[in-house]
Parts: sequence; C-alpha cells; structure tokens
Amino acid sequence: METTAYTGSTRWPELVVNKVSPTAPFAWLAKGWKDMRDAGWYSLRYAAVIVLISGLMTLGLVVTDNLFLLTFLISGFFLVAPVIGIGLYQMSAHLERGEPLKACSVLEALKSNQGQISMVTGGFFIIMQLWISVNFVLFALLYAGISPPLENFFSKLFLSEDGRVFAIASVAVGFFFAWCAYAISVVTVPMLLDRKVDGFTAIRISIKAVLQNMPAMMLWAFLIVLIVGLGLLTFYVGLLVALPLIGHGTWHAYRALVPSAE
Repeated sequence: METTAYTGSTRWPELVVNKVSPTAPFAWLAKGWKDMRDAGWYSLRYAAVIVLISGLMTLGLVVTDNLFLLTFLISGFFLVAPVIGIGLYQMSAHLERGEPLKACSVLEALKSNQGQISMVTGGFFIIMQLWISVNFVLFALLYAGISPPLENFFSKLFLSEDGRVFAIASVAVGFFFAWCAYAISVVTVPMLLDRKVDGFTAIRISIKAVLQNMPAMMLWAFLIVLIVGLGLLTFYVGLLVALPLIGHGTWHAYRALVPSAE
C-alpha cells in the first residue's frame, strides 16, 4: 500500500483541516454502507471475528463471576474501537483505488506505518486502563471490597443514594475519557494508515478537526454510540452490521476532514 506524506506544517495554527457541513456524518454513513456492500464477505468476516472475541470475553466474565466488569469493558470497547476498525479502513482504501481486497488484513494494515500505529494503539489502551482503574477506585469508596456483590449489584447501584452518586460519577468520568479518546482518534488511525506521518501530528490534526467542526463531530459521535450501542444490545449480533458501517464510514470521515496531500 502506497503512502503519502503530510505536506502541511506541524505548527498548530498552520495545521489544515476541512470545514464540513453539520449533517456531513449522514453522508459518511451512506458511503460506509456502500463500502460495506461492496466489500461483502470480507467486511462481514472481519466483524464476525470481533463479535466472536467479544462473546468469549463476556463468557469469561460470567465463568469467573466478574460480570460486573462488563459495563466497563463495553465502555473500553468504544475507547479502543478506532484501532479495532483498522482492517475496515484498509478495505475502504482499497475500494477507493479499485484494488482487490484479498490482501486486506490487520497485519498488512499495520505494516503501512507500524511504529506510529503501535504507539497510538498503546495510548488508547492506557486510556482504557485508566478508565477501568478509576471505576475500581469509585467502587472501593462505595463498597467494602474492590468488587461489588453481584446479587444486589444493580439494585444497590441504581436504587440506593450512594449507588446513584457512584453512577453519576462513573458516567461523568466515562464521558470525559470517551470524549478525550474520540477527539484524539477520530481521524488519527485512518491517517496513519494512509500517510507516513508521526502519531502526534495525526492526533493534533484529529483534535483540530473536532474543534473546527464541533456540530458535525458531535453528531458523528452520537451516531457511533447509537449504532454500536444497538449492536451491543442485540447480544453482539447487531455488531455484524454496526462495526463495518461505522468502520467504513470513519474512513470517509477522514477523507472529508483532512485535505489530500499532493
């Protein structure tokens, strides 16, 4: 896969991003849907692997009596999703250039800019670990141990006064981590896949794209949470459609937000 260099300045005032319409995310979804249909089996197989892994992890929590962690793992899924979709970005890139999809794989995608993509991936997992750790601290403040009793977990969490305080604090912390992860990742991984740029430059461009297109990016974030959330509520089955749709759509979001390098 050929890559191009970002030819703009790395100084913040001179980083260039496009201004998009507040309703642009609907166009990204439409293009993502087209890519999903054109990719066919390749896209479905990629999503199926993620669904299988998610199911096995959930089963592991049930077997080890740690089901209370499921909420945080689902939140963590949103935090690392930009990296999970790397194979889907590669498929959209191949479709864009009229190239066959047989060579598309996570390993091949990583080779395009391995060091920088690995660095950014590590950063996303650190954010996820911080999010889980903060919730363990909140749990410790509410319960006698680090792990709450599962038999009355939901009643104590949502019906008691202390539980509501924890729930509000947890949601607030989760929103903070999720928004930070979203801002630094919305076009970062697709850009690293497409161009030979360093991770910090890609992150800064991503943040600037969000700040300069706040209405559109808030709508895009809402659509991601809604579509992937519906997929999760169907016991992961809906992710077979949700993940490819959002993954391919993210590629087109990147194309719309970041000027082409020529």
